[in-house]
Amino acid sequence: MSIGVQALLAVMPIALAALLLVGLRWPARRAMPLVYAVTAAIALLAWGVSFNRILASTLQGVVITLSVLWIIFGAILLLNTLKHSGAITSIRAGFTNISPDRRVQAIIIAWLFGSFIEGASGFGTPAAIAAPLLVAIGFPAMAAVVVGMLIQSTPVSFGAVGTPIIIGVQNGLDKAGLSEQLIANGSSWEAFLRLITSEVAIIHGIVGTLIPLFMVVMMTRFFGRNRSWTEGLSILPFAIFAGIAFTIPYMATGVFLGPEFPSLLGGLIGLAIVTFAAKHGFLIPKDTWDFAPVKEWPSEWMGIIEIKLDALAEKAPIKTSVAWIPYVLVAVVLVLSRVSADFKSMLTSVSLSFGNILGEQGINASFAPLYLPGGILVFIVLVTFFLHRMQLSELKAAVGESSRMLIGAGFVLVFTIPMVRILINSGVNTEDLASMPVAMAEFVAHSFGQIYPLFAASIGALGAFIAGSNTVSNMMLSQFQFGVAANLGISGALLVALQAVGAAAGNMIAIHNVVAASATVGLLGREGETLRKTIIPTIYYVLLSGILGLIAINMLGVTDPFMAMAEK
Repeated sequence: MSIGVQALLAVMPIALAALLLVGLRWPARRAMPLVYAVTAAIALLAWGVSFNRILASTLQGVVITLSVLWIIFGAILLLNTLKHSGAITSIRAGFTNISPDRRVQAIIIAWLFGSFIEGASGFGTPAAIAAPLLVAIGFPAMAAVVVGMLIQSTPVSFGAVGTPIIIGVQNGLDKAGLSEQLIANGSSWEAFLRLITSEVAIIHGIVGTLIPLFMVVMMTRFFGRNRSWTEGLSILPFAIFAGIAFTIPYMATGVFLGPEFPSLLGGLIGLAIVTFAAKHGFLIPKDTWDFAPVKEWPSEWMGIIEIKLDALAEKAPIKTSVAWIPYVLVAVVLVLSRVSADFKSMLTSVSLSFGNILGEQGINASFAPLYLPGGILVFIVLVTFFLHRMQLSELKAAVGESSRMLIGAGFVLVFTIPMVRILINSGVNTEDLASMPVAMAEFVAHSFGQIYPLFAASIGALGAFIAGSNTVSNMMLSQFQFGVAANLGISGALLVALQAVGAAAGNMIAIHNVVAASATVGLLGREGETLRKTIIPTIYYVLLSGILGLIAINMLGVTDPFMAMAEK
C-alpha cells in the first residue's frame, strides 16, 4: 500500500469528525461513536491490526476516560461548592473591582491565571477551571469555553511542570542512540534537550504574545452586542502588554532554567504585573466593554450553570479574600504535587495500573485518583466546606449537580479517547505499516521537501488533535520530525521544537479537550460551534511558527550539535 493511500485512509477518521462536528453541526454524542467505528474498521481491515489489539486499545481509552472525567468532576464540583457557599458572588464583585471590562477580566482569568494553572497541572485543567470561573462572573457559557480553549496554546509545552518536554520529547526521541553521537561530538543529551527547550520557549514567546488579543477580538466579534472586531482591537495596547508580561519571563525561564517552570513563573509574574496595572488603569481604554443583557443572548450560548447561578443570587456573599482561598489552594497544592518528590510519591501510592492489557505489548493504562487534578480539586472542596462554614445539605446539592453533568461528557469521551488510542497503537500490525498518525506525517514530509519546516508545527498540531495531548503528540512524532531533519540536512532540534510548539497549539482544537471544557459549563452538544472558532487561532499559531522556522533555517542558519557532527 503506497504512502499516499496510507495517508488517505489514516486521515479519514479526522476528516469524518471534522465533517460531522463542524460541517454538519452534529453534536459530539452522535458523531464520535460513528468516528470510533470507522477508525476501528480501518485499523482492522486496512492496517491489519488484530481485533485483540483494537479491543485492548479501547479498554486503555476507557481507563484514560476515567482520568479525564475525574478532572472534570473536580472542576465542576469546586465551582458548584463555591456557588452554594456564597463565594461566587464575592469573586464576581472582586473582578468588577479590578475592572468591569469583560476584556480585561478574560485576559486576567484565562491568559494569566489559566497559564499558571497549566504550568502546575496541564492535561486540560486550565480550561476546566477557567471556563466555569468565567461563567460564574457573568460570561456566556460558549464564550467562556472558547476563551478557555485559547489557554491551550502558549503555556501548554511547559504544562504540568514541563511534562510535554520532559516526558513527551525525551520518550519520543531515540535518546540512547542520539546520546552516543552527541557525546562523540563533544556535546551531551542534556545540552541538546536544553537547546530544544530554548527554541520552544522563544517560538512560543514570539507567537503567543498575540494570544490575549485573539481572546478579546474573538470575544467581541462572536459574542458582543455589535459583533465587532474593532471593539476588541481598541484594547490592543493592554492586550499586548499582558502578552509580554507573560512571555518575557516565560522565555527567560525556558532559556536559562529549563522546561519545568516557564508557564508557572510566566503566569505568576504576569498575573501580579497585569492585575496591578489594571487596578491603576494602565493602558485600559476609556470605553468599558460588556456583553448584552442575558435576556438577549441566543440560546446556543447558554449552559446549564448560568440558570443555577441566577437561582442562587440571593446567597449571602463572604469576604473576597476568603472566597478566593480555594483557588489559591488549588494552585499551591497542584504545584507542590508536581515539584515535591515526597508529596508526589504519597499521592501516586494510590493507583490502579493495567500493564499489557489483554496481553498486548505496550498498551498500558493507570488511574491515580489522588495525584490527578481531580483528586486535588475534591480535596480543596472538602477544605472549602469547613472554611466557608457550609451546611451539609449545600455540599450534597453541589455533589448531585456535578454528578449529573458528567453523564453527557462520559458518553462522548468513552468513544473519543478509545478512537485516539486505536490510531496511536496501530503501528503493530500484520502489514508492517507505521501507525496512522506517522503515515500522515510521512506523506506531508515527502510531499513538501525543503519547505517542510513551514508545516512541521502543523504536523504537531495534527498529532495533538488526534491524541488531545501535547505530550502524546511529542511521543508519537518527535523521532519522525528529527528523521525528516536529518534527511533534509537541517536542524533536528529546531524541527522537534516546532513539533512541540504545534502540538501545544493543536490542543485548542482537540475534540476531547473541547468536550471536557464544555462539560464544566453545561454546554455539551455544541462542540462543533466551538471548534469553528478555535480553528482560527490554531491556524495563526502553526503558520506563524512555521514561518519562523523557515526564517531560522534559511536566513539565520540555525543548526544544532547533532547536525554539526553529521556534517563532519
